[in-house]
Amino acid sequence: QVQLVESGGGSVQPGGSLRLSCVASVPSGYRMEYYAIGWARQAPGKEREGVSCISGLGGTTNYTNSVKGRFTISRDNAKNTVYLQMNNLKTEDTGVYYCALCELRALEEDNFASWGQGTQVTVST
Repeated sequence: QVQLVESGGGSVQPGGSLRLSCVASVPSGYRMEYYAIGWARQAPGKEREGVSCISGLGGTTNYTNSVKGRFTISRDNAKNTVYLQMNNLKTEDTGVYYCALCELRALEEDNFASWGQGTQVTVST
């Protein structure tokens, strides 16, 4: 069972930036690059939605339309860590951000698994 722990959330003003980190613990005998890992978020009063996903070796990424050009997902398998760099943040980006195993083909919530505990991101004036 993969375990994922997020960090890096906080409060910023619109236009600001944050970088989220997700550290993965993978089962003995398995390697970090076996897993596509991504981010999903849940805004207050809304359903959880997939934000981004990155392939095991980092060569392929997928983003939901609302964050394209502003968010960048990356990974460092030597550090067992996946990152989400969030620039030009908007108030509608506010929510709890979760790290999870994902499927590159589609970012629906059903395609995510092994959720972390989440980290709060608040964008406000």
